[in-house]
Amino acid sequence: MNKPAFGFSRTDLTRGEILTIMVGLGLAMLLSALDQTIVATALPTIGQDLDDFAHLPWIVTAYLIAATTVTPLYGKLADIHGVRVMLLIGIFTFVLGSIFCALSPSLTALAVARAVQGMGGGGLIALAQTIIADLVSVRERGRALSYLSIVFAGASVGGPILGGVFAEYLHWSLIFWINLPLGLAAFFMTYFKLGRLPLRRHPHRVDLFGAALLVIASIASLLALSWGGVRYPWSSTPILALLAAALAGWTVFAWRNKTAEEPLIPLAVLADAVIRNAILAGGFGLGTFVALTMFMPIYFEGALRLSADESGFALIPLTVATVTGAAISGRLLSRVRHYKAAPLAALAAAFVSLLAARQFLADLPLAALDALLAIVGLGVGAMLPVTTVCVQSAAPGHDLGTATAVMQFSRQLGAALIVAVFGAIVIGAGHGALVAQAATGADVEALRETFRAAFLVGAFFIALCFFFLARMEERNLHGEG
Repeated sequence: MNKPAFGFSRTDLTRGEILTIMVGLGLAMLLSALDQTIVATALPTIGQDLDDFAHLPWIVTAYLIAATTVTPLYGKLADIHGVRVMLLIGIFTFVLGSIFCALSPSLTALAVARAVQGMGGGGLIALAQTIIADLVSVRERGRALSYLSIVFAGASVGGPILGGVFAEYLHWSLIFWINLPLGLAAFFMTYFKLGRLPLRRHPHRVDLFGAALLVIASIASLLALSWGGVRYPWSSTPILALLAAALAGWTVFAWRNKTAEEPLIPLAVLADAVIRNAILAGGFGLGTFVALTMFMPIYFEGALRLSADESGFALIPLTVATVTGAAISGRLLSRVRHYKAAPLAALAAAFVSLLAARQFLADLPLAALDALLAIVGLGVGAMLPVTTVCVQSAAPGHDLGTATAVMQFSRQLGAALIVAVFGAIVIGAGHGALVAQAATGADVEALRETFRAAFLVGAFFIALCFFFLARMEERNLHGEG
């Protein structure tokens, strides 16, 4: 028998078989991660080609809503029917939605097809992380997850560039056709090998009423966060109505979760302090990272007068540092007892870096600003594998898929919330147009003042991430095997 790929495997798979599964899982995660970044730069071309600019935001919103709302359902169904079946269903649905997207004759049809895509892509990341939990031991899980973090860096850096190249020099439909070979490769690389994993199925029942409440509350929340301060004022009737619907939906969902015979999200998962604190830390940390990647180009182009492609390259230190932090932290998980020390120190440095960016923004050249952003990326990256592994190790075995999906769902909601806060600060101040016009000195100073406020808010969210990670109990992950 060949040596397992990660030194300590939970299965009798050979090194080659484990590596094949890991590559297949990486491709599955790439489908979901890439489709959240590749579309943005192609939006103007799509709007022009389909002669519809008014409904263009729905291309992004439809995917976001569908992907977020189905994530917990994938986790629950994976615990019932097996994670392999649900992963293959997710890949198939995503590829089918991609074909519909590429063939869409109108923006309305494209938005519907993007929702189908999201219904497939929403479970891919959580299911891939769940399979890793079945594939390798707790002590090696962080190391395995750190390898897959490269996928997110590639999607963050390559997605916008690839989308722009396809839209400008070829045809925008290629940003969807590219998912066909990637999806087929992921499907067949995982179809046969995953059959060798122990089948983990449990006689759960899906609480359909609870699922409907979760979908309603999630849709209302995401629409309010996506449209507030951008499409409608925060005090407008549509946004207030959506916020009221979200509050009512979450309230009734919480009641249902407490009273149902078998709730959609088991109370045993939510009652564990490790899972709660890890989920909160992950949401605040990842949300800050996503918000920075979305809004820093406005500063780069508006204040530093970089071009769009130069702005994309200026984000590379932030994304690469996040992967580096995840890789270092993931490897330390398998080697040290006090695995929280490194991410806590990195988050403290991230907090100081954001405060320094706020204080000295006017005097910071691009290289210095990128260095501070890279420190933030290291902090967030170092936190991610620790919280993922701790959630999975604390969850009961029969609820592993559900717990992993709830973690991913919370991270997506956290990202939407923090992006909305940053958007209210930056876009709400009217600075979004500066990237397309010659800005005066007063305009640039106003933009700097806005980003000073954004960096201060970002530091606050990083502090919350630090707080909840510090509160999380440091249980022994090395007792296994």
